[in-house]
Amino acid sequence: MATNKSVKNQLQNKKPANNDVGSYSLKGLLNSPSIKKKFEDMLNDRASSYMTSIVNLVSGDTNLMKCEPMSIISSCVVAATLDLPVDKNLGYAWVVPYGNKATFQLGYKGYVQLALRTGQYRTINALPIYEGQLEHWNPLTEELKLDFEGRKSDKVVGYTAHFELINGFRKTVYWSKDAIDEHKKKFSKSNFGWKDNYDAMALKTVLRNMLSKWGILSVDMQTAFQDDEKAPAEDEESEQPEVEVFDMPDEPVSQPEKETKTELNDEDFPF
Repeated sequence: MATNKSVKNQLQNKKPANNDVGSYSLKGLLNSPSIKKKFEDMLNDRASSYMTSIVNLVSGDTNLMKCEPMSIISSCVVAATLDLPVDKNLGYAWVVPYGNKATFQLGYKGYVQLALRTGQYRTINALPIYEGQLEHWNPLTEELKLDFEGRKSDKVVGYTAHFELINGFRKTVYWSKDAIDEHKKKFSKSNFGWKDNYDAMALKTVLRNMLSKWGILSVDMQTAFQDDEKAPAEDEESEQPEVEVFDMPDEPVSQPEKETKTELNDEDFPF
């Protein structure tokens, strides 16, 4: 069983001098027996449709098209292990391009889904708070008073999350938008997600922080936290997280004559 590091070395050793790895295009790799078996072992009869969703994901994103196919598949393996779709319109899990590498990130809906699967949460939710809705927040007693009918505009002033366990334990948190911006400035490695879907990223921040401190975490949730917090590769010499994936085929995978080859380059993803 190969790791991302060894897979990367194999790809580098087999790359043509012009950096054209069309022989290892995404479709070609997904059609290789070893990779197909990996997804079939995880997803059974849903493997074929899941692999099709990977192809659709990349074909609809020009920045992912620039990423090494194996880094995309490795990211999708993490999502498949958690049984979460990679369709970015659903928001459960993301395959994020960083230069010519892709990495896995969990969406806020993914955190909710994994929490619900534990069977320990009676309720769990997160939502933005608009100008005029917040009446009072006491961080010590967690007394949050909202007036949803008092909304004055579309301006978001903060974000709140809440859960209740089946044993009756409750937790409520509230972050002002300024607190979210400060957190983003301190911890975000890129502007991915924040630029086009700020609310979703902010809700993820609040949920993730709340669950990591006070939630009940299943093995899947612990794995998701670990994979989600791993820093992306900053340059060509940086390594991807050590995630077990699968053995590479010994020879380049043959492609249909009309298939478009995927070219990789060192161009940074424009955040």
